[in-house]
Amino acid sequence: MSAPELTALKNMPISFPGLFGDWEFNPDPVAFHVGHGVYWYGIILALGFLAGLLLCMKQAKRYGLTEDHVLDFVLWAVPCCILGSRIYYVVFYLDLYRNEAGGLDWGRIVAIWDGGIAIYGTVIAGALVAFFFTRWKKIKLGAMADLCVMGLLLGQIIGRWANFVNREAFGGPTDLPWRMRVWTSASEYVEVHPTFFYESLWNLIGLLLILFVVSRGRRFDGENTWFYFLWYGLGRTWIEGLRTDSLYLFDWTLFGQPIRVSQALSAVMVAAAVLALFYELKIKRHGPEDLLVNQIAAKAAEGEAGPPKEEQP
Repeated sequence: MSAPELTALKNMPISFPGLFGDWEFNPDPVAFHVGHGVYWYGIILALGFLAGLLLCMKQAKRYGLTEDHVLDFVLWAVPCCILGSRIYYVVFYLDLYRNEAGGLDWGRIVAIWDGGIAIYGTVIAGALVAFFFTRWKKIKLGAMADLCVMGLLLGQIIGRWANFVNREAFGGPTDLPWRMRVWTSASEYVEVHPTFFYESLWNLIGLLLILFVVSRGRRFDGENTWFYFLWYGLGRTWIEGLRTDSLYLFDWTLFGQPIRVSQALSAVMVAAAVLALFYELKIKRHGPEDLLVNQIAAKAAEGEAGPPKEEQP
C-alpha cells in the first residue's frame, strides 16, 4: 500500500515552527483576481523561464551557438514543453480526469490553469524538440543540450517555489528542525518535509557545479547534459521517496511496494548517464578539438589567416 496523499488547504498559513517559532506566511495563490485568475504559480514559472532564457543567451557563445539559436529554439520548445508536461501528468493521473460515466472530461484535461504539470514531461518534450531543431539548423545536439540544461536547472530552482505558494509537492511528516507546517483542515495541521525546497537547493548546487566545474573542463558536447541527468536523477530518486503525492506506475509493484514513476525514471536516467559518461570519457577519450565551440574558432582562425602564400621562385 502506498502512503496516503496529504492535501493542504490553500487558504491557510504556512509556517516553520522549528526555525521561526510562531511566524506564519499566508500567500493567496491568486495574484490577480481577473478572469480565471492570474496565479502566483504561473508568474513564478514565467520568472523561472525568463531567468533560464537569459542565462542561456549569455552563455551561448561558450558553446559555439548564438542568441538567435536560443530564441528560435525557445519559440518551438515552450509550447511543446507545456503540452508535454500536461500530457505526462494527465496520463498518470487519468482517473482524476474522468466524468461520472467513466469517460474523459476534456474540459478538465485542458484546464491547465487549475494545476497539474510534471517536469519529466517537460524534459521529454524538450529533448524531442532539441533533436529535430538541431538537425534542422545543422548544429550539434550535444552543444545545444549542454546550454539548455543550465537554463532548465535555473528554471527548476525558481519554479519549485511555485509549489510552496500552492502548498503542494511537500513530503511526509517529520520532526526535523526545518519542518514545514501546513493545514489539512481548519483545525488540523501536519508538519512535513519541505521537499520543494530540497529540490530547489539540490538543483542550485547542480547548476553551480555545471557553471564552475563541469563546463570549464568539458571534453565533449553533451557532457553537461549527462551530468544533469546524473545529478538530477540522484536528487529526484531521494526526494521522491519523501513525497506523498507521487505519480505511481499504474498498479505495478516491486518487492511489495508500489513503483513511483519519477523514481523509476530517475533510476533509468542515472544508469544511462553513468554509462554514457564512462563511454565518452574513458573509451572515446575526447579532446578539446571535438567541441563545437573550438571547431568554430578553428575555422574562424583559418579564415582570418587567409590562403597560404605562394612561394617565391
